[in-house]
Amino acid sequence: MAGYSTITIGKPHKYWENGQGPTIWTTPAGGPLQVERHFGPRLGPLHKKLTWNTVARWLEKASIAAGQFNDRKLNGYPLQEIQADEIRSFMDRRKSPIWIITLLEVWSRLWPSYVVGRRNYRNIKKLFRSTISKAELSALPLITTDGFEIYEWVVKRLFGQACVYGQVIKKRRKNRVISIERKLLIGTDKRLEEALQNSEDSETLNTSFIERHNLTLRRSCSYLQRRTNSHARRDDRLEENLELLQCHYNFIRPHMALKFGRMFKTPAMQAGLTDRPLTFREIFLARYFIVLLVFGQCRALGFENRRAA
Repeated sequence: MAGYSTITIGKPHKYWENGQGPTIWTTPAGGPLQVERHFGPRLGPLHKKLTWNTVARWLEKASIAAGQFNDRKLNGYPLQEIQADEIRSFMDRRKSPIWIITLLEVWSRLWPSYVVGRRNYRNIKKLFRSTISKAELSALPLITTDGFEIYEWVVKRLFGQACVYGQVIKKRRKNRVISIERKLLIGTDKRLEEALQNSEDSETLNTSFIERHNLTLRRSCSYLQRRTNSHARRDDRLEENLELLQCHYNFIRPHMALKFGRMFKTPAMQAGLTDRPLTFREIFLARYFIVLLVFGQCRALGFENRRAA
């Protein structure tokens, strides 16, 4: 496992024998945290030096730093084409479903915001309002969602007629799509045609990009994978994981769809928020750099005042 640092977390289980069964968090160099399952013979003395609550504190501090960086840097991005959708998961038990409502800016592939909770009017409105408040609207955006009716209520409330909004309604039978219906709810056919011509990705109303983005989230977060025994027991742990994942997706991980020559850009680079891919080290040290910069400026100002006196 070259390039990986491996640590053990997890409480002892009554069925463990010969050291079998601990959970391993594997951290690739500059990559997100992933979960793997290993057994006793592979574990060395190094893995016995860290307890699960120590690693939990590290993850909590890392998620706080990532969240502060996201709040500070995810501002001023353009909104040209928006797609929104939900991911269904569960908390502690399958009888307790929870929804991750996500929004994607298609042109830059930027993931500006998400909401964890119930799939209701309040959370969807919170999602769109958070995205609009931090974005720059230079033209009428093209918005596409599935057939969930609350999306229509929220878009009409926040945008009015200042957008082109449509829904893609898929009918399924035995988990197979048998028909697709596209409905234009806000705007005229002419405005829709102009929006599609200005779009570099879509030729018709679709939710393909947000659905592919949701697949990326499921594959990147063990809490969201299907048929897994590593689902989240607490909603705050899920939100901490998503903060780290959002930071890694936007600022660190090059996006394979954003290829320009031999260079792959990150969504933040495409949106004009950064000029190069970042690393977790730079992100975690950013807040300390700001503190040191302010301290240095205050010290220099005090030195100049003493010289003037």
